[in-house]
Amino acid sequence: MTFQIYSLFVLSVIMISFGQVENRLNLLQLQNDIDKLKADFNSSHSDVADGGPIFTERLSNWTERNEKRIILSQIISMYLKMLESTDRSKAHVRNIAEELHTLKESLSDGSKKMKDLNDLNKLQMSDLKIQRKAVNELFSVLQKLGDTSSSHKRKRRQFQKLCKC
Repeated sequence: MTFQIYSLFVLSVIMISFGQVENRLNLLQLQNDIDKLKADFNSSHSDVADGGPIFTERLSNWTERNEKRIILSQIISMYLKMLESTDRSKAHVRNIAEELHTLKESLSDGSKKMKDLNDLNKLQMSDLKIQRKAVNELFSVLQKLGDTSSSHKRKRRQFQKLCKC
């Protein structure tokens, strides 16, 4: 039950973060729908506070916009999975699900990136063939890492020249 409750709060954060809720009226309607969903899940139950938040703490670890898209796409997928087992005949459940589907479409690149991370995690690095391939790609990977870090240093130097701090 705790997963559902904390995850509902994060939905509001997600929608505000990416500007999907374009005006105050939509946000108020969504909040009303979430309040109804909280009632459906009995979110005032005492076990909700056990163990702390599920998503909000993790969101604070992802600071860059592109990073957030990765984690948010995964969180939205989890919300949609949760809503699959709820009563879809209720208007508030349908409204929330529609908003989540819209958000998921706008974060599709984040889903792809998350899939890449999961695929990397599944690699059997003890497999000799995988090791050979990895060794062949090592220099190229290090070059890309060098390119990334040098562009950050260059941007920092450019900023320091512009800023008379």
